[in-house]
Amino acid sequence: MNEITRIEVEHLAKLARIYITKEEQKKYSKDLSSVLGYVEKLKRVDTKDVEETSQVTGLENVYREDKITDAWKVDKDKNKNRQKLLSNAAEKQGNYIKVKQILG
Repeated sequence: MNEITRIEVEHLAKLARIYITKEEQKKYSKDLSSVLGYVEKLKRVDTKDVEETSQVTGLENVYREDKITDAWKVDKDKNKNRQKLLSNAAEKQGNYIKVKQILG
């Protein structure tokens, strides 16, 4: 495996838009080369009979049935809920929340 050069580290830093010193470039060159060396070792491991897995805890997603609800019926008073919502708005116009235009 080839060692990552300082120039390659400098290029990666530029892509990430971070500034690193010459000393850091040298350190990261060594560190990244070490990581890639370890990945090369992992590539040689025989995993032919190992079952693929994305997690090992046995946890599963819990899904709920989608139901259409009328959010205004929470208090059974549409106007009361609307007024609660509008009272928190920075700007309003009539019964609507006024927001800045985002499309031209």
